[in-house]
Amino acid sequence: MGNADNYGYPSMMNNNNGENTGIHRVEIPPPQPFFKSLKNTVKETLFPDDPLKQFKNQKPLRKFILGVQYFFPIFEWGSRYNFGFFKADLIAGITIASLAIPQGISYAKLGNLPPILGLYSSFIPPLVYALMGSSRDLAVGTVAVGSLLMASMLGAEVNPAENPTLYLHLAFTATFFTGLFELALGFFRLGFIVDFLSHATIVGFMGGAATVVILQQLKGILGLEHFTHATDVVSVLRSVFSQTHAWRWESAVLGFCFLFYLMLAKFLSQKRPKLFWVSAMAPLTSVILGTILVYITHAEKHGVAVIGELKKGINPPSIMDLSFGSKYMTTAIKTGIVTGVIALAEGIAVGRSFAMFKNYHIDGNKEMIAFGMMNIVGSCTSCYLTTGPFSRSAVNFNAGCKTAVSNIVMALAVMVTLLLLTPLFHFTPLVVLSSIIIAAMLGLIDYNAAIHLWHVDKFDFLVCMSAYIGVVFGNIEIGLVMAVSSTS
Repeated sequence: MGNADNYGYPSMMNNNNGENTGIHRVEIPPPQPFFKSLKNTVKETLFPDDPLKQFKNQKPLRKFILGVQYFFPIFEWGSRYNFGFFKADLIAGITIASLAIPQGISYAKLGNLPPILGLYSSFIPPLVYALMGSSRDLAVGTVAVGSLLMASMLGAEVNPAENPTLYLHLAFTATFFTGLFELALGFFRLGFIVDFLSHATIVGFMGGAATVVILQQLKGILGLEHFTHATDVVSVLRSVFSQTHAWRWESAVLGFCFLFYLMLAKFLSQKRPKLFWVSAMAPLTSVILGTILVYITHAEKHGVAVIGELKKGINPPSIMDLSFGSKYMTTAIKTGIVTGVIALAEGIAVGRSFAMFKNYHIDGNKEMIAFGMMNIVGSCTSCYLTTGPFSRSAVNFNAGCKTAVSNIVMALAVMVTLLLLTPLFHFTPLVVLSSIIIAAMLGLIDYNAAIHLWHVDKFDFLVCMSAYIGVVFGNIEIGLVMAVSSTS
């Protein structure tokens, strides 16, 4: 290693007896003025990578090109795109479209919104993300937890059954504020705020929300017409068992059969990763089989509820439906911010996870800008909250996607569905949609992660359980507050 003195290390210290103590003298750094220290801290927090560095000493035209590529990454990697990439993205896009269509309809129903909005939300937002997003693997769409959050927070103020138009307008308005909030975080590089939601918080919150969603799907499985709007487990179970006389055995048998099929397909895909398409195609297969079965047997006349008519055509504009002057404006803003935080936490975490597998980098702040723009544009085109859900992104990843073009392919497949195929969903039984949601939600209850937290860090386990208990026995907002409070 050579002599330490040659590298500028201070010599060993001797004590009063002349013995070597082995202690290095380290100079204390000079104190920094308060404002200089604050400036350095803010710069390190907001601009650790100095996004303007690439623009220095560049000609105006080059600065313009770099600026366009910064906000629209597709213009940066698009020049290297080839036919081999397109074949992979085409297969991946069609595969995720087969999952997006039934999930979109299911999650819209979960959010107490017209089912067609789930298809609208799988058309425009993916196109926006393909232009602005930096992840190659993220597949954009609606999510169950976000849909439940919106239903819970907006439903507490406006009954969607009694005043569906106002509720719909508030959903668009909340989505607009979600986008505005996400865009502001990305533009001002405040992504570190999302880090307040620790891994333990996310595990507990997602697990609690998934439990609530599963229990609420008992309405569809049992064919109940009247059901509580509360989300806590006590209210849901009371609503279920106080209506035993209204349970429909036909609906229950159909629901459990399709749930078994979906879980079996998922099990096969996990055991044999090359068969990922079995699980990916299972929801659409369930919808097709369920629709044919109801149509042939006329089961809708024997207690099996169906979707009914879905309007044909692509997204109508909804910019005039944004309710900025409504007395429920505060509710829309609060809903937008809360759903925005959850959507960002899920979408960025999923994007970073798959980027790590393929060894590339995604910019969290640019992702926030992309999420913000797709929700702002979406709110003006009859869409509600969208992000990058794990299930759809995992299918996209396993299908071998190469770039965000897979989102464009998915969007085009949904467009064809909107223009030509929506009448075919008329006889789709709601119980199949409930089965699809339950199958998807079971994957969000990560009990292995909770057990790991117990062994590694008891405090993190407490945070996790605080979030879970708060969501399951209180409501989603209480669970989120309890988790963040425990983290703090």
